[in-house]
Amino acid sequence: MARAIATINLKGGVGKTTTTAALAEFMAAEFGQRVLLVDLDPQTNLTTMMVGEERWKELNELGRTLATLFRRAIDPTADEFDIEKALQHDVSPVRAVRGVDLLASSLDLIEIQEGLSHQQYADPESARPIEVLRSAIAPIADRYDYILIDCPPNLGMLTFNGLRLADGYLIPTIPDILSTYGIPQLQARVQKFADKSGHRIREIGLVITKYRSASNLHRSIIEQLQRDDRIANVVPAWVPEANQIAASAEFVPYGTLKRKYGNTGQFDALRMLTETVLMNAQVYL
Repeated sequence: MARAIATINLKGGVGKTTTTAALAEFMAAEFGQRVLLVDLDPQTNLTTMMVGEERWKELNELGRTLATLFRRAIDPTADEFDIEKALQHDVSPVRAVRGVDLLASSLDLIEIQEGLSHQQYADPESARPIEVLRSAIAPIADRYDYILIDCPPNLGMLTFNGLRLADGYLIPTIPDILSTYGIPQLQARVQKFADKSGHRIREIGLVITKYRSASNLHRSIIEQLQRDDRIANVVPAWVPEANQIAASAEFVPYGTLKRKYGNTGQFDALRMLTETVLMNAQVYL
């Protein structure tokens, strides 16, 4: 049975999508895991990182993105969603990475999410609007060891679909005041959703991104987070701020993960992060 993990933060620009992509690639290439990436963010950044913009356009035109799934959920006359056709196999611009599949996002999800919200308002007691993704993935879930869900930076219906599928969640964050300010509120909202839906979701950890070792503020914020008993775990593998990690969002071919992410501490940090997340998932999920 696959373990499903959502990555979520209400603050944009914290490295959420890059972290999700790196975790998938390291899980597969370094630890032999079969991984399904689910891109719920209408910005489509994870999708274009993994398959490129041209392939994404083809998938969007063919109706092989998650927009088709959610459109069908609000309009029974819309085209059916064929998950086998939508699945993109062995995605990654890194030649050494195999075993990562993808369900692609679409810009159309921005408008479709509004339709899901209207459906929820019309029947507040119905669980159907938050079960769409989980029901669609159920037939293929056993093919994977891990399902990683990149959620939008909000608590809308797409995010709730991701949380309904997820067994646990990660919060990537820059260790600064603005990026960490809303974490307690996010935790509370996720717990409220879990209580209402009757679905347990465990916090796996806080992932420190874009860390600057020379920054006193960064070190101070991390120490505060480590002392905060509301946070289950600050993952002890801090991803450094680095140009190569930032550049990894561009879809260009690489031979190895070290080439993609950098070999002056970045590769080791991301590998340690992945190993820790895998261990935490086995403990918490």
